[in-house]
Order: sequence, then structure tokens, then C-alpha cells
Amino acid sequence: MDAILHKSLPVAPWMTPATWRLPGIQPVSGDDWLRVDEAYAGQMRERDRLIAERLDAVHGVLPRAMPAALELYDLVLARLQGMQGFAFAGDFLRRPDGVQVALDRDAPLVTLGRLLQEDLCILEDVGGEHLLTGAILCFPASWTLAQKLGRSMVAIHVPVDHYTAEMARRVQRLFDAIRVEQPLWRANALVYDDPELHQPRPEGARRPPPVTRDYMRVERQCLLRLPKTQAVVFTIHTYLVRMQDLTDEQRAGLADAGI
Repeated sequence: MDAILHKSLPVAPWMTPATWRLPGIQPVSGDDWLRVDEAYAGQMRERDRLIAERLDAVHGVLPRAMPAALELYDLVLARLQGMQGFAFAGDFLRRPDGVQVALDRDAPLVTLGRLLQEDLCILEDVGGEHLLTGAILCFPASWTLAQKLGRSMVAIHVPVDHYTAEMARRVQRLFDAIRVEQPLWRANALVYDDPELHQPRPEGARRPPPVTRDYMRVERQCLLRLPKTQAVVFTIHTYLVRMQDLTDEQRAGLADAGI
């Protein structure tokens, strides 16, 4: 399959200390937590394929998460009514690439996974810790949904070297402080040899250091709180470009950032 790439990288977190220093949280401007970009058609074809062929690998939801999943479903559909390229027709929604998607409230995350470029994770406060209770995750970057579902943020990040106990406390305080009216965003940057978007990896299996360093993968991650269930939604919009397509300034900044 041909690589699904962006022509340029609109988010380069390593270029400013505010977005590169962990956790790098910034306020979302307006309602810019969902995006449609130049890679929409290609990414959606791949999402459709993964959902049709590997649903158990890309989708999981605990029973306790269904109220939050339905609240998110309603929120997203309301948002899409005002986004260019989407058109409602009865029980279907036509995407910007022309594909008609059946609207199914019995499978809210699966339906949203066929409408949005973003992957969606639901995190709920259980006993003072936020647990991953549901997700549609078509484009994992070296983690496996089935191993993380039902686990806390600390347990989810066990293999991540820089996710220290202090960082875990900071992240939990951040999650507790998220306000309904103000979504937040952050971004990471990952160098890959392989342009495959679906890159699950079992816990404990380290990703080999990139050798050819052909591709830059950036995840723009948004955090928003649902007003009714108070669940936190973690969205992941994946950008993938060839290293040669970074700007001169972006390439120069890589060494300074230690990437």
C-alpha cells in the first residue's frame, strides 16, 4: 500500500519550548479539536479497512464507558454539522471524501472512527485515577489498545522512560483541572523508518531505533472534558511527512531538540 503522507507539517512541537517541554500543554483555540486536512481521504480509506478487517485490534469499550461514548458521539455529530464537507442525509453522513457512513448509536466509537481522522480515547476518573475505558485507535504509535484498556495512566505509560512518578502526578493534576469550556492540546514527535500508520507494539517490546530516519510522525493530541459524564476525551490527529518535506527551519531545529 502506498504511504499516506502530508505534504508539510503544520505542527512541529520541538520548535518552541512551550510545546516541547513536557507535558507541553497549550489551550485549544476556539473549537479546533477536530481537523480535516489534505490526508483525510487516504487516512479514512485506511481507517475503513482496519475497522472492517481488524475491529478487535482497533476498538475497545468497557460497559461503564458507554454513557461517555454516547455523549461524545452526540457532541461530534453536532460539531460536524458546522464543518465544511460533511452532509447529513437521514441516518447517514457523507464525509468530505464522498463516502456515506451509517450513523449507529449502538456502536458510537466505531461510527466516529469512520468519520474522523482523529483516534479517540475515553478516560474516566475511578478512585482518583483516570482509566482508559474506551477507544477507537486505528493509528497507534507503538502501543496496543487491548493491553491498555481498563488501565490507569500510570500503568499505560509503564514502558515510557520519561513518564516518571512526578510526571504521573503532574498529568493527574492536569486531568483533574481540565474544564469543559477549555480543551487543551499537546503534541509529540516520533522519527520512523516505516510510513505505516497502524503501528501497534506489545508492552515491553521496545521500538528499534530508527536507522534511515525517513519519516517524521507528529501526534496532535487534544484533551477535552465532556459536560455530562465528566469523562476526559483524548484525541490523536496523526501527521506523517517525509523528512525531506520539513522546512529548513524545522530540520535545523531537530538537532537542537535532540531528535
